[in-house]
Amino acid sequence: MSTPTTVNLRSKFAAAWLALATLAVGCATTQQATIGVQGIASACAFLGPAACVKLTPTETPGRFSSAAMTGGGEPVAGWRYVNPGARWSQYTKVMILPVTFWGAEDSKVSPEDQQKLTNYFHEVIQQQLATKFEIVDEPGPGVMTIQAALIDAETATPVLRSISMVLPQARALDSLKYLASGTYAFVGGATVAVKILDSVTHQVLASAVDKRVGGGSIKTAAQWELGDAENAMTTWAEQLTTRLSSWKSGTPTA
Repeated sequence: MSTPTTVNLRSKFAAAWLALATLAVGCATTQQATIGVQGIASACAFLGPAACVKLTPTETPGRFSSAAMTGGGEPVAGWRYVNPGARWSQYTKVMILPVTFWGAEDSKVSPEDQQKLTNYFHEVIQQQLATKFEIVDEPGPGVMTIQAALIDAETATPVLRSISMVLPQARALDSLKYLASGTYAFVGGATVAVKILDSVTHQVLASAVDKRVGGGSIKTAAQWELGDAENAMTTWAEQLTTRLSSWKSGTPTA
């Protein structure tokens, strides 16, 4: 016969496992992460003093919120600046400059992979922005210049990443690790900086720095070691397009 204490323990145990199961199912492909001092320093080297000095940290959802777990809610870059005097409605065209890599000298990303990642980022930015803006090659009235840089990237740990996501026991431990630290085990990620200028006056319209890491989604278990970095860049390209389009239409999301 079960005692009240035993029943309570069983209920708590069941609730804990239900929470872990829900967390595992609801994982986003990527999640926002804290940017380190080196990341901010490298981002500022790319952005330049005029854009960097105005950056301010933004509040993001806690790791236990539904938005953090599932990727829901309206995402905002970890650090950003938006020019309060910018007349966004006048910008209907964008000129996208080549993406550059600004990692530290001891970056573990090879030159070959750096090129692959920067090419990929430029491609997804162009694909996304082309759905809302005209892409042009020359500056002019109504043209925004988009400059993006990959500050650095982190590789996922091969094999161990897949095991931690696929095997039920390892998946449960990985979820516990997330609950304790806010990130999953063996995932990769990337840090990016973006600067948006008026193509004629070179006035800074907006700038942002953000970091994203793998969100622990099972569907990413078999991807290559820099797949989390690519997923992060896809997310940023989508966010950039959504944000600029909303500002242009006069209905800013944030």
